[in-house]
Amino acid sequence: MSSREFILANVRRRQPPAAALPAVPRFERPPVDLPVAFGDALAAMGGRLAVPAGGQSLDEVVASLFPGAANVCSATPQVRGSRDVASVQDPRELSDVDVGVVRAAFGVAETGSVALSEREFGVNALGFLSQHLVVLLDPAAILADLATAYRQPWWREVRYGTLLTGPSATADIEGVLVRGAQGIRSLTVVLAGAAGG
Repeated sequence: MSSREFILANVRRRQPPAAALPAVPRFERPPVDLPVAFGDALAAMGGRLAVPAGGQSLDEVVASLFPGAANVCSATPQVRGSRDVASVQDPRELSDVDVGVVRAAFGVAETGSVALSEREFGVNALGFLSQHLVVLLDPAAILADLATAYRQPWWREVRYGTLLTGPSATADIEGVLVRGAQGIRSLTVVLAGAAGG
């Protein structure tokens, strides 16, 4: 028996007995208007909330938010864009994306966060190489707080999941705020039902 096998065998033999995870308490909060609370928290983190005008298509919303965008890559059928993420063969192909568009699994009002995984991104790099990210969010999918968010079965169904909260930012060099240093320069959440708008 090698030293490695000896050590691993001893570790396996001395494992503590299995124990059930502790019950996480449910935190009762006063009722709030979840979309409003979400928008306030998102704004505090440097993001912005957009609500389509009556009759406005989601393609028109994206075009009005980013009129100069030459390369819009969409991971949702609700927005056409100029490039479908399904056509991407290599994540590096997304390095020239002006605007990435995805649909969030859910949002969290407490923090203004949106839940995204490989399913929503199509290619994970879309959420980080794009200059700007537009996230479609069904108002009915906004949860009150992080405790509720972490109870969602979604976390066990995805390989890669993240709560994205605002654009990339740093202020560690002379206290100057720089957006987009390590990722997206802006995060815009568009309230749009899953059926279309």
